[in-house]
This record gives sequence, C-alpha cells and structure tokens, in this order.
Amino acid sequence: MATRRRRGEDGISFEHRGPCRDPQRHRNCPGLWRGEITLGYTGDGKRTRRKVSGQTKASVIDKLRDLHNQLDKGITPKAGYVHYTLRQAAEDWLAHGLDGRSPKTVTKNQNVLEPILKVIGARKLRELTATDVRRALSEMAAGYSTAAVSMGHLALKRAIRHAEANDLVSRNVAALADTPKGQDGRPSNSLTLDQAVAVITAARTLPVMELRPGLKDVRRPAELMHAYIVLSLLTGIRTEEARALRWAHVDLDGDLAARPPVPPHVAVWRSVRVHGETKTERSRRTLGLPAVAVEALRAWADRQAGEQLAAGDGWQDTGLVFTNHLGAALDAGNVRKMFKRICTAAGVGDGWTPRELRTTFVSLLSHRGVSIEEIARLAGHASTRTTEIVYRRELRPVITTGAEIMDELFTAT
Repeated sequence: MATRRRRGEDGISFEHRGPCRDPQRHRNCPGLWRGEITLGYTGDGKRTRRKVSGQTKASVIDKLRDLHNQLDKGITPKAGYVHYTLRQAAEDWLAHGLDGRSPKTVTKNQNVLEPILKVIGARKLRELTATDVRRALSEMAAGYSTAAVSMGHLALKRAIRHAEANDLVSRNVAALADTPKGQDGRPSNSLTLDQAVAVITAARTLPVMELRPGLKDVRRPAELMHAYIVLSLLTGIRTEEARALRWAHVDLDGDLAARPPVPPHVAVWRSVRVHGETKTERSRRTLGLPAVAVEALRAWADRQAGEQLAAGDGWQDTGLVFTNHLGAALDAGNVRKMFKRICTAAGVGDGWTPRELRTTFVSLLSHRGVSIEEIARLAGHASTRTTEIVYRRELRPVITTGAEIMDELFTAT
C-alpha cells in the first residue's frame, strides 16, 4: 500500500496508457512517469505547481532536481519555458525590452543580432554556454566590422539580461565572453581645405537637382544644399541636428549693440531623434555663425519663401530650416544623394557622406591649433575622450606646444 508523501516532498507517479503489466515498477507498462513540484499557493489557497514527465522514473527525478536547483538560484520555473530558445529571448527583448526607443533603433538591434542568432538562435537559453557565444561572435567577426560585432555582442547581453530579469535564466553567459576584433570598417574621412572650398563652390553654382529619379517636376534649388553644406561644415553640427533645425532657433542679425554684443548664432537644441532630444546633454549648444553661413542661410530663406508661395495651400508649416518643396522635413537619403552629386561635380569623388562635413570641421580646427577641449565643446561631445577616439585621424598628429615653450625657455638661457 502506497504511503502518503510528507509535506514539501515532490510527487512522482506513473500515468498508464494501457493495461498495467507491472504494478510494482511499471517496467513494461505503456505510459509515462509524471513528476510534480509545489511552488507555493495563490491568493485563493490553490497550489502553484510545475510538472515534468519522462519515460523513466530516473529521468523524472533528474528533472525535479533541476527544478529545485533553479529555485535555489532564485529562478521561478515558468510553465512552457523548458524549451525557451535564445531566438525567442531576443524576440521578446526586441518586442518588450526597448520601450521608448524609435523603430530605427529596434531595427538596428535586430540587424546586429541576426548573424548571432543564425549560429546559436536555436539553442535552449538554459543550455547556452559562453563557448556558444564566443563561437557565434567569432563567426560574425569574420564578415562584419569590429563596430558591428561590438553592437551585436551588446545587444545579445541585453537580450539575455531581459530574460534573466524575468527569471528565465540564472546567469548571463554573454557577459562572460570577450568581443572579438572584426573586419576593418570604412573609416571616417575629412576634406582638405581645398576640397572643402571646391565642394562649397560646386554647391553654390550647381543647377537645380532632381530629388528622386522619375520626379521631373520636383527639383531642389542650389541654395538648399549650399546652405546645408556651409552650415554643417562651418559649425560642425550633426546631420540629425541640421535636419531638425528651426528658423525660430536661428538669429541671422544678432544684437551688436548689446553688452556684451550678441553675434548671429544658431541654437542647436533639437535633433531628429525620438522626442527631439540631442545626442547628449552637451550637444545642446548655441554656436556663433560665420559670415559665409549667414549669407547662405539668408539666400535659402528667400528661396524657401518662394517655394512656399508656389505650394500655396499644400505648404506644411513645420518651421524647419531645411525642407522639401512642400515644407516637410528633408529625408536623410535624399540629402545623401544630393551631397554625393555635389561632391562628384566638385571633383572630390562620390564616396563622401554628409556626416563627414563634421569630421572636416574637427580636422580644420585641429590643424589650426585649436585645443581638443575647445573642439569637443564646439562639436557638442560629452567628453574630450569622444573627440580623441572617434576623430583621432582628423586630430593634429604632432603636438608642438611643449616644444615651442621649451625652446622659448632654454633659448633665452
């Protein structure tokens, strides 16, 4: 006669699926062994249970022991998550762990995770090891840049951490693996002074440009990209900041009678990021405008006013500085296309992107001896470390300040 199990003990029983042939051990009986563990009680007094099954009693005992080990580690086993895979964990994180992020950010994380998931996405999350992660990262590094591998590894760690927070795994094995070095990516380049002058000249003199193939009646005037290029090159603002710039934040006159005098300036307070926030807090800055930029923006303001009259009721009053022919925000892809055409006309090639106007700004300042602290402040970097790491190729390679001072001191003696 079977005895009643004591409180706290697990329940193990055999579930018949045919006639019983061995009442004592059920060795030849059709059916499955079932195990049950009690996790606690609900508010109405019902037990919370987790059940396992197996072909043998020993396998059920092992599964129950594994459940107890999870409980000891602070993991509450969830029904149906025994076969929870890494791909499922990544999909859950992308769907629920990136609240408040833009769709573009979600897509970027999805893209950098996919090469990793192709290798180990089918692995059960509970069985995933650091060796698996290293193998997947190594395969990704064989075909992707170091920056992409680093972003993929970071996204993987965050996805597993999301599962860890939901008590689906005991530890984050992705944090135990180092990020391998990937392929050399395309480095940022900067225009020389002569090339920059050629690009500005081409932007000012180039005739109207088609916005997209097939739209013959939608053309953009030269004043648009001339003002865009001059402003980006001479102030160093990011492309995302330029496309979000509003006329309300641009002062082309200043107030020279004020004490101290207020020069023409632009307030960089917004970007095209989610909620309009700039990249960092220090990116919110007010920059003086060179005279060339003031002239270019005045010319574009006059031309934009003409486009507004031509559009009539179809004009969208967004208040943006750089707009399409109906007043809406410029598309980043169209900006890149127009910029490439200008660079080709200027004779510097078509391998340039608008963001490299910013690196050119840093390069030209550095070659004129401006301190890295001042460059970081003008560029809106969170720290000088960003300026040194990201723009290292554009920074002046020879620091001569110490030599110049020592020459002055010891030549006199």
